[in-house]
Amino acid sequence: MDTGSKTIDIKLPTRWEDLTQKQLRYLFNLIAQGYSIDEVKAFCLFRWNKITILHRYGEKGYMCKKGKQRFAITALQVAQAIAALDWIKTLPATPIRLERIGRLRAIAADFQGVPFETFIICDNLYQGYITTQDDKLLDEMAHHLYRSKYFSLIIRLSPADRISVFYWFASLKAMFSKEFKNFLQPVTSDNANLLDSDRSQYEILTAAVNAQIRALTKGDVTKESEVLALDTWRALTELDALAREYQELNSKYPSK
Repeated sequence: MDTGSKTIDIKLPTRWEDLTQKQLRYLFNLIAQGYSIDEVKAFCLFRWNKITILHRYGEKGYMCKKGKQRFAITALQVAQAIAALDWIKTLPATPIRLERIGRLRAIAADFQGVPFETFIICDNLYQGYITTQDDKLLDEMAHHLYRSKYFSLIIRLSPADRISVFYWFASLKAMFSKEFKNFLQPVTSDNANLLDSDRSQYEILTAAVNAQIRALTKGDVTKESEVLALDTWRALTELDALAREYQELNSKYPSK
């Protein structure tokens, strides 16, 4: 950052994956407090580079301190610098989350090795949150996303923890929609829409889950527990293959 008479060296992460856990928690805290995106980026610029604002300087400037250096910057210079953090406005390309909440540790961020049943439960809770904005659903998700050998521990989420849970699953779903594009497709006006449909959210989600389980068990109810215990990636791979086969059949033999 060129401040006129002095050049101040600043370093900023270029993507979500570059953030440390400390930086990620700070970012989620800012988002939870409702700051605008530009305010969030500005706070991160100063915090992550250990720059302290001392006082106003002139009409549109600030006197700042970084280490032993003192320098003046303008609002325009700040606006130009925080452009490097525009990626904050987008979802992470891979699932990002806080690794710990208190003494609890998160399960695998990408759900590798996680039972399909856990994914189904969290997906239902996530869809419910999207519809209702009820924080209790994020709290319930956290019970499935974080583990401890102390099973009696109660998870108490801070606002930043809830933001982390939301971003985690949202980025996971975005990644899965690219990885399993035949099966996980965006909802369109022609599909069941949770907000516009006359059917209740519970009915839609229940029908979707039951359809997934029936597809994997091929109608054999004795295999249901086995399917729910499948690795999430394995289950979604099978469902994606079935969806692709169905689409290929439809293209060959379109319904009249």
